[in-house]
Amino acid sequence: MKVLIKAPNNGAIEADIPNTLKALQGWVNGYIECVALDRQWGVVANEEGILRGLPKNITIEGIPFYGTIVFVGFDGDEFTDCPLTKAELLEVIGE
Repeated sequence: MKVLIKAPNNGAIEADIPNTLKALQGWVNGYIECVALDRQWGVVANEEGILRGLPKNITIEGIPFYGTIVFVGFDGDEFTDCPLTKAELLEVIGE
């Protein structure tokens, strides 16, 4: 699936990753937590980011994210391609 990935202190990059739990866990380096920011897209982050002392990444709509995060799209209960372009994402996150 086509996603946008953002590591702390870096800009977002476009990537095509397998739509699997293992792939998402690999990118966030641990158990995943999904935060819906809209009906169509959201963020997959490390569920234990704060507890593990991961570096702060960004804050979106008052929600702080730690470690590397993956922007994904939703199709019902399934992850799918992120509907945002890199430019649209930069507007949303204020970079």
